[in-house]
Amino acid sequence: MQPLRYEAPNIRLTQTPQRPSGRSLERLDHLIVIVPPKLSPRDWRALPAQRLLKRAAKRSQDESAICARLDNARATGLTLVRAQPADSAFNTLTQARKWATAALADNPTSVGFFCAGFDAGRRHELYDAGLAACYASALELPRFKSKPSAKASLKQIKLFGNETRLDPRATQAAAAGNNLARWLAAQPPNILTAASYQALIKTLCAEHGLDYEFLSEAKLTKLGAGAFLAVSQGNPRRDAGIVRIRYRPKGTRRSKDGPQVALVGKGILFDTGGTNLKPFKGMLDMHADMQGSGVALGTLLAMAQLEVPYTADAWLAITENRLAPDSYKSQDVITAANGKTIQTIHTDAEGRMVLADTLALASRTAPGMIIDFATLTGSCMHALGTRYSGVFSNRPAINNLAIEAGRRSGERVWPFPMDEDYDTDLDSAVADIKQCSPSAYADHILAARFLAQFVDGEIPWIHVDMSAGDRKGGLGPVASKFTGFGVRFALNLLHHDPEGPAGLVQRLES
Repeated sequence: MQPLRYEAPNIRLTQTPQRPSGRSLERLDHLIVIVPPKLSPRDWRALPAQRLLKRAAKRSQDESAICARLDNARATGLTLVRAQPADSAFNTLTQARKWATAALADNPTSVGFFCAGFDAGRRHELYDAGLAACYASALELPRFKSKPSAKASLKQIKLFGNETRLDPRATQAAAAGNNLARWLAAQPPNILTAASYQALIKTLCAEHGLDYEFLSEAKLTKLGAGAFLAVSQGNPRRDAGIVRIRYRPKGTRRSKDGPQVALVGKGILFDTGGTNLKPFKGMLDMHADMQGSGVALGTLLAMAQLEVPYTADAWLAITENRLAPDSYKSQDVITAANGKTIQTIHTDAEGRMVLADTLALASRTAPGMIIDFATLTGSCMHALGTRYSGVFSNRPAINNLAIEAGRRSGERVWPFPMDEDYDTDLDSAVADIKQCSPSAYADHILAARFLAQFVDGEIPWIHVDMSAGDRKGGLGPVASKFTGFGVRFALNLLHHDPEGPAGLVQRLES
């Protein structure tokens, strides 16, 4: 089989203070015109093809997106959309997804945006959301049909009427990380294997100037990572392991400077449930149980693209959870990398097992803070649905910062309690801790309390239970089933403070 190769969409962005003219529209496949719910006569006169749009508006039954086509050599498509008030980033991004879906159904190679009737700040918000939605929609997700797709690739986006230029770098980097995470989640499990995933990561690291290290099962045995190895021991091949990636900006000593932030991701490439086998429907989409690793990887690559001035690591726990004669079992007692012993209860709680060792190893590097991402519990999805993801932390002050970052980024999160008395449900008579409770109550909270045992308490830590990683119809600017949730959130949280993670930690301590 050919090596796994990721090709990111290559879209050229241009900006002009000029309004769309007949000549510029001749060079454009589609123009999205964004107006307020009520447009003044003066603003109507500022629109291109205003008479055509007025006639289309009178005929249209859908005032949210009015479509027409110019009578020019290119037959340029027009979509007139009415942007609702700026009540939240999530709503603006959701609107943009609908605009992009309507416009890209026209199969364009070039798309333009023009806002009328907004101040500069709101215009930038709308352009930014439109870019995020178009970048997401431009990604070609894996297809294995015998006939190639007839879909044209979006190659150019142009922003019209933009007197003060928009800085698109943060949006472009977030979209690039999100696209990679979604593309990985959509790969079939016989394509995205432990070996092919590691090879792809190594290639991406070389392209972005990142340091790559692979901790094989043999190395993990020496490190005492029994929790990870308990899960991987049932695999048919000995290719599982933990990948560590280092980003060090210019001017840092690569070997000595520790990370200001460590991103940890659950990378279960297929989850059968192991000895406690999942039912059919519960197993059907378990090729996407690696989404946490894709988000951690995509976030670190976005940081490298932005050339953030702080150091960062990503730790990706890559394995399958298979049913085999050698699979781990309920009531096994396992020793993790930090020396804690674990009484296993349910082999389908494998995510917290591989994360336990990965968090313990990441803690040894003394990062300024740790953020982990995992499609960990159905309990969190039952609590929040698939619109929000759950967050848990060992610092109560992080909760408000996480909520704010979710609101700013449009990837909304909600914190859950982390009180110590929950630990009594994980008390074990034979080991230091139970892997989970035999009861299903509050499993998302108990999973977080379990993981906390493997994080150095001196390190601020956020656990993201990705209940919004998989949503039919998409979420925010993303129209696909797999949403890549977490990249925008993490970048916003870390990059919002001018001093990055160090400033965030300082705020927590003050």
